[in-house]
Amino acid sequence: MVCHMKTTLNIDETVMQRLRVEAARRGTTMSALVEAGLRCVLSEPGAREGSAEDLPPLPVWHSGGARVDIANRDELYRLMDGY
Repeated sequence: MVCHMKTTLNIDETVMQRLRVEAARRGTTMSALVEAGLRCVLSEPGAREGSAEDLPPLPVWHSGGARVDIANRDELYRLMDGY
């Protein structure tokens, strides 16, 4: 048995306009499109949230080390002036 429920949602105006256009493009109703989107999001819990294991490693650069101690103002100015 299929049961449908009417509900009220607050949807951003720009999202609603895109929903109208997409539903018309696909030849379906906005309700069917929203329901399909919700089913997609809810079918894989946590898949959209992302976790640390899913992220690629951060890039690493070998810059050759610091050229100057930035706490040493005189040395920093000397380097900036090109001496």
